[in-house]
Amino acid sequence: MIGFLKTGINTVPSVRLDAARLYLRPARPRDWKVWAFLREESRDFLTPWEPTWPRDALSRNAFLRRLRRQMAEWRNDEGYSFLIFRKGDNALLGGASFANVRRGVAQMASLGYWIGGRHARRGYMTEAGRAIVAFGFRDLGLHRIEAACLPHNIASRTLLARVGFHEEGLARDYLMIDGVWQDHVTFAILRNDGDLHFG
Repeated sequence: MIGFLKTGINTVPSVRLDAARLYLRPARPRDWKVWAFLREESRDFLTPWEPTWPRDALSRNAFLRRLRRQMAEWRNDEGYSFLIFRKGDNALLGGASFANVRRGVAQMASLGYWIGGRHARRGYMTEAGRAIVAFGFRDLGLHRIEAACLPHNIASRTLLARVGFHEEGLARDYLMIDGVWQDHVTFAILRNDGDLHFG
């Protein structure tokens, strides 16, 4: 059972996922400044892989709207969003989330993630990916977790393989990224895949 903490404008899930060098927790209103700074600093690094940013993407109001939507998704079992922080100095590293949670005969969700440019290629997202996948299987009872990335995003393809995902195919014009419909390579991991023991 997931508990919730009062934070002033929102009720935030009291969940923390720990890995060796980092931890994940839901965003809180006070995270806006460090989130906006890291996203702005990493704009050129992130925008080729993401949907087009709206003009107010980094504003406090946009961040609070995002939080309200995320909290509604938590309550309705539709999505689960986290920010990723480094242990020791609590530096914000990036984010990871489950979207499009499907129950019934599916029991699956889609994994998304991002990392600040200065924190890339240090293994942080591999740790975070393993932690959120474990949460999905153990705590959410998922059977299947899907992910997708642009075919030329070698870093993302490598990350997904390291976490334990298997490449499944090519989805044409799958998502609009940076203002253009683009093909994506699709991946998935199952609860009982390989030597991964998620209970």
